[in-house]
Amino acid sequence: MTYLFLDLVFLAVAAAVLAVALVCTPDRARLVRRWWLPALVSGVVLLVLTIVFDNAMIAAGLMTYDPHTVSGARIGLVPVEDLAYPVGGLLILTGVWVLLRRRAA
Repeated sequence: MTYLFLDLVFLAVAAAVLAVALVCTPDRARLVRRWWLPALVSGVVLLVLTIVFDNAMIAAGLMTYDPHTVSGARIGLVPVEDLAYPVGGLLILTGVWVLLRRRAA
């Protein structure tokens, strides 16, 4: 199994949770208008931090990757597949937040 396949499964589940949450919320348009920019900024910050700290951990020898399980595309030392986890986390946590939030009466 490759990291790319695993990432695609994880991203599909995360996107499905967010899609279900948005379909189930009655104030979807207002919610999306209000939160798209903070979500985008959070995503960029997560990606930058992932790139910086994964590069440091790989350089220190804390993590290694079998060349047969990664695509070969890298940002510094980081395989691009590693960037799917913060994106997926942002999607799934946003979806869970939308599903569990209290709605104004």
